[in-house]
Amino acid sequence: MAPDATAREPTAPDPTAPDPVSGPVPDPVPAARRAAVEAVTTTAPRAVGRTVFTQGWRDVAFLHWRADPAVVAPLLPAGTRPDVFDGATWVGLIPFRMRRIGLLGTPGLPYLGSFAETNVRLYSVDEQGRRGVVFASLEAERLAPVLTARWIAGLPYVWARMRTGRDGDVFSYSSRRRWPGPRGARSRIAVRVGERLVDPGPLAGFLTSRWGLHQPAGRGRTVYWPNEHPPWPLHAAELLDLDEDLVAAAGLRCGGPPDSVLFSPGVDTRFGPRLP
Repeated sequence: MAPDATAREPTAPDPTAPDPVSGPVPDPVPAARRAAVEAVTTTAPRAVGRTVFTQGWRDVAFLHWRADPAVVAPLLPAGTRPDVFDGATWVGLIPFRMRRIGLLGTPGLPYLGSFAETNVRLYSVDEQGRRGVVFASLEAERLAPVLTARWIAGLPYVWARMRTGRDGDVFSYSSRRRWPGPRGARSRIAVRVGERLVDPGPLAGFLTSRWGLHQPAGRGRTVYWPNEHPPWPLHAAELLDLDEDLVAAAGLRCGGPPDSVLFSPGVDTRFGPRLP
């Protein structure tokens, strides 16, 4: 495989566009389990209000492992607990392309706001019932956004040497950490994208329909960043290559292949002001 790192920039995906599939994909999760995610919706449960910043997420690979909630709980901020599906919480390794970050409604930045990113994320719910994610780490290839996100937003971004590529239906992502440490922490991922999932099922909804970010804010406080975007257009995906230690660098151990692999061409999203 020889991924083409200069592949043509795709146009923004249209989740409503027809996508040839052989037919509906059976949901492997029994219907009784749907109650576990009944509050998870495919669209944001509330408007975010004033737009603080916008982002485009493109060519997103979702790799997930089951995890013991008791192991993950100490890694979450105050006032939150692990969100659980089917008796487990989940650890995500998510490589993608960030496209045109925009601030306060301004047009997105074509260079500084567009870069490869890979994050390790956990799944949380707070005392108000707001479901979200907690980022254990976020690798990014542009130093300026990394410094801005660390010093102004307080997010655990790290600077990495990164590359994304595409060869037909195969998408590849690589990353090697530069700063801060552990220097050299890495990931190499390749997935083959399959058919569009007409009904992705409740687990896919649980893992991808997250409408906010829980973030430590000092002095035992936690804030919540709400976001909203169209429903994810999800595809089945086959994992072709995985060599990584980013999950371990985040203080987690997930042995074996992922329990779930999905892909999306992406969505555009907007974030509102932080909430207590």
